[in-house]
Amino acid sequence: MKRVLGLLAVVCAISGSVFAQEQKKPASPLDSVSATIKSGAAVSIVYSRPSVKGRTIGKDLEPLPGKIWRAGANAATTFEVSKAVTVEGKALPAGKYAFFTIHNDKEWTLIFNKVSKTWGAYDYEKNKAEDALQVTVKDGKGTFTETLTYTISKSGEVSLLWGDHVVKFTIK
Repeated sequence: MKRVLGLLAVVCAISGSVFAQEQKKPASPLDSVSATIKSGAAVSIVYSRPSVKGRTIGKDLEPLPGKIWRAGANAATTFEVSKAVTVEGKALPAGKYAFFTIHNDKEWTLIFNKVSKTWGAYDYEKNKAEDALQVTVKDGKGTFTETLTYTISKSGEVSLLWGDHVVKFTIK
């Protein structure tokens, strides 16, 4: 009996210390933003939010010039619309898409790919034929944003804010 009680005390002590471990916050926490725009379409973006942390975007932090970027961290950012819309005047059917970008000197290529469940941009070349839409927008500059942030206005303006970059596009 003493043996059983002793063993039980050891198990309780060990399990208590295991559960008492501090849970670390992820470096790039998952977040989402959604809105119903003027056209009645529900728009949702799910992404992981990396932080700049003193690094230089385009040098030691994505997006790197001319390279595909998952537009967030970890799994590819997803972009979902409840009904057909236009993005910068080009048609995008209702559905859920992986959202990628390519940043060049003064513009961004925005890519909506039908393969929405993918880790990062590693399989993009393999799935490139599944692009539903590509549009190009100008690179804007703005107030420094430490942690990647997306916004969607009721009028349909979507903004990607990252470092001093402001990438805006319109959905109707």
